[in-house]
Amino acid sequence: MRPSVLTRAFVSVTAIAGLAAGTLATAGTGFAAAPPAAAQQAVGAEAFGTLATNNFGLSTTQAKNVQRWLAQFWDYNGSIDGLLGTDSWKAYQRCLKQYWGYTGAIDGDPGPNTIRALQRQLKATSGYTGAIDGIAGAGTRAAFARFANAHA
Repeated sequence: MRPSVLTRAFVSVTAIAGLAAGTLATAGTGFAAAPPAAAQQAVGAEAFGTLATNNFGLSTTQAKNVQRWLAQFWDYNGSIDGLLGTDSWKAYQRCLKQYWGYTGAIDGDPGPNTIRALQRQLKATSGYTGAIDGIAGAGTRAAFARFANAHA
């Protein structure tokens, strides 16, 4: 009777190991076979998230200050939520286009052209001393925070 119990135990362990290995192999194959569209969709969503809100280091309170200023002077009609999204940046681009040499589209994308115009504004109004290079580095962010605090 003893050999039968050992045989059954060995067969059971082998069967479990085989099932586990098969399940893992199938899971690995299923994951590897995911359609490229799913990966592209995930990347697209991440890119959209980046475009959707860009406070350039401002706190929520500071961003709300900027949004109130945009609502008062630059036809911003969105919510005052402390998230500088596409509508906030469209309003800001209208300001930058009129006064600070912004020549791009009013698209709400705070890319390098928007940042260069913002840097020109911050140089004139908020103590920015860096280059007009279109990069929102530490100096740009600090001057933008000073601008936001001045509009509390």
